[in-house]
Amino acid sequence: MQTDKKYRFFEMMPGFLVWLTFIAVIALSLFKPILAIYFIIAFDAYWVLRILYMLIYLLMSWFKYRSAIKVDWFAKLKNVANHEQYYHFIVMPTYKEPYSVVEQPFNALIESNYDLKKMIVVLAGEQRDIQNFEIIAEKIKEKFSNYFFNLIITVHPKDLPDELPGKGSNTHYAAKATQGYIDSLGIDYKNIIVSNFDIDTLVHPQYFACLTYQYATHPNPTRASYQPVAIYNNNVWESNPIIRVVASSTTFWLFTDLSRPERLFTFSSHSMSYKTLVDVGFWDKTIVTEDSRIFLQGFVHYNGDYQTVPMYIPVYMNTVDIGRFWRSLVNQYKQMRRWAWGVEHFPWMVKQFFFKDGEGRNIPLRKKLIYLWNQTEGVYSWATAPIVILLAGYLPLHLATPAVRATALFQNAPFILSTLMRASMLGLIVIAVLYTLMLPRPPKNHAFKDYAIMLLQWLLVPVTLIIFGSIPAADAQTRMILGGKFRLGFWVTEKK
Repeated sequence: MQTDKKYRFFEMMPGFLVWLTFIAVIALSLFKPILAIYFIIAFDAYWVLRILYMLIYLLMSWFKYRSAIKVDWFAKLKNVANHEQYYHFIVMPTYKEPYSVVEQPFNALIESNYDLKKMIVVLAGEQRDIQNFEIIAEKIKEKFSNYFFNLIITVHPKDLPDELPGKGSNTHYAAKATQGYIDSLGIDYKNIIVSNFDIDTLVHPQYFACLTYQYATHPNPTRASYQPVAIYNNNVWESNPIIRVVASSTTFWLFTDLSRPERLFTFSSHSMSYKTLVDVGFWDKTIVTEDSRIFLQGFVHYNGDYQTVPMYIPVYMNTVDIGRFWRSLVNQYKQMRRWAWGVEHFPWMVKQFFFKDGEGRNIPLRKKLIYLWNQTEGVYSWATAPIVILLAGYLPLHLATPAVRATALFQNAPFILSTLMRASMLGLIVIAVLYTLMLPRPPKNHAFKDYAIMLLQWLLVPVTLIIFGSIPAADAQTRMILGGKFRLGFWVTEKK
């Protein structure tokens, strides 16, 4: 019982820090506006420096990405001894998606510059969607089964005890249900590379060759996960500008973290050793954000001797746009809130690192503190920075008394803040240019005005940072404080 109370305390801590910041800014603006102005200027200056600092990592990753997509990884792999011994185990969970969506990643798989007979593909459906799934699975098997070493269909039973319905429980079941088959093949677990893909994931033709090369040349490949670049380009020309801006922010956030291994968790579609997956007990079936938790499971299980290896080869995914403007915006908000529910990792990390029954107590203290700081600072900044910088930052200027308005600090504050904001625009300009260079060719029916909209859409960034950044992140952390019926379940993004 005491442990449960301690865990609950750490669940609530991130949200309390967020609301303490909001309340402090408002209180200072009302009662100590001079202090509030100092705080806002310092906060903004810190973030401008941070943006410029992150730009360095962004550009480093960008040039590595541009270089990686030009490499013939399959030709390079052939120079690696015993590269033929590796097999790929690919899990594709689906729930209520139409056949037109499910078919696309299989088309991308068979276009891979890799030996398809080294691939074991699992299409993982849900009993909750059995009628739709059985029809789709039959079509997929009929069209694609002859391409691969094997194409396996699994159906995740509904209402299993001790699990949360969602991607984590589905992939957990699929991997565990097929373990007997893997054992029957007699392949060493170390020679099987697992990829857990969202159903809209279209791999680059060189993905599996690059992944195998990274795995085969890694000094300890079972002590690492492998994270590609996620680019939301599948339906980018059909998506509305707001959705495009939000989706691109995810890609460029991932770009910055790819060049900072100490911050890089697994995200969305990722790969790892089958041995590691078995060692850590498969993906967590009780949580929403199993994609990043699987990295932490490895980190804890191996006492900190685990890393995420950046792969600068891309996978292509859908934005949440489904052709209906307002519904797409609601879906975008729900997706960001689900991702922000990654705050659930914080109490789990504290428990594993410091509680008596924690499995990661032997991890070096420095590593534990680094990962806790990265996690805490990440979810805190996500919820607070855009609101403090773009909204609350001007609150003390509007609430100041005549005496405060007469001070030199007050007179200069608008100029200082506007200068800082202009400096931060450098990052936005760089992102806009890189984003434009990443765009696929538009369909023939698109006109010149679509290119103009692609440029003008970046004016929406301040709004999207708040509505689809701070607010859903604060929403998720507030729900974690409230607990009970307010806790999030797994929401499946609609796909078209």
